[in-house]
Amino acid sequence: MGPTTPFGAARAPLTFVPFEDHLKQALATEETGYPAGVALSARSCQSSAERLADPNHQADHDRTASLPAGLRYREGKAPMTILDMFRLTDQVVLITGASSGLGVSFAVAAAEAGADVVITARRADRLRETAQAVEAAGRRCLAVPADISDAVACTTVVQAAMAEFGRVDVLVNNAGVGAAVPATRETPEHFQWVMGTNLNGAYWMAQACGRIMRPGSCIVNVSSILAITTAGLPQAAYSASKAALLGLTRDLAQQWGSRKGIRVNALAPGFFASEMTDQLADGYLDSIKPRIVLGDLGDPGALAATLVWLVSPAAGYVTGQTVVVDGGITLT
Repeated sequence: MGPTTPFGAARAPLTFVPFEDHLKQALATEETGYPAGVALSARSCQSSAERLADPNHQADHDRTASLPAGLRYREGKAPMTILDMFRLTDQVVLITGASSGLGVSFAVAAAEAGADVVITARRADRLRETAQAVEAAGRRCLAVPADISDAVACTTVVQAAMAEFGRVDVLVNNAGVGAAVPATRETPEHFQWVMGTNLNGAYWMAQACGRIMRPGSCIVNVSSILAITTAGLPQAAYSASKAALLGLTRDLAQQWGSRKGIRVNALAPGFFASEMTDQLADGYLDSIKPRIVLGDLGDPGALAATLVWLVSPAAGYVTGQTVVVDGGITLT
């Protein structure tokens, strides 16, 4: 028996197959940019009209409509319970920026929920530490050092994940950089550096994963409350990059929801202990606390739990949304 986690004792694998158990696998086409033999769902190439016309689509709908709310049909298995729907058993989760801070929390939480994890970041030595934490939770981990501001590197990361695990079910675009720079002093190089990782890198990773993801997969872009409010620091580049992620999230959700069956959402965290907040000036976090309705900085574990929900079957009807987790700071 595997290790006990906050999600309960290890158990026999549960397979969540959202409306795709009837689909045949097709070989990857040349346009995917991935090696021959990578399997794609035929459903991912259907238009909305084609999917609605598919008799198997209606059969799936009829088969699930009679189940109680919160349950899902699985061929040859009992319906999923509510707690089962929060598990990520045997899924493959790819997390960027996983060498420190929130990325480490996300990787460990995904493993505790039952997923195998692919992690990437620039710092190979720190990735090894995260990999050890994932493996300590009883799951496999593949560490691929990369700079995601490079589109080719993003494709290489996804190819490595496919070679190791055969699929990617979840992408968490967590990598981010930033610094407080007055707008009149910010250089083009600094602005492009921030955008290159925070926005471009998220897009390149989503693009690479979107080519090979099966229906039922999902993407989460980690934005920030600075996409929707201010916090007293001169962070034009960072705020702009995180606001742009929300637009990217909405557009990918509407492009890929009906055509590919991929959900795309965003997280907008408030202030959580991380490597980035460690770089803030002494006293700044204390000065911001009066704006936090719940009175203190967030616990990274609580944010990781929100992420697990958002990528789990429990959030299977959520797409194109921004989930704010900020202790109420955007209320003030």
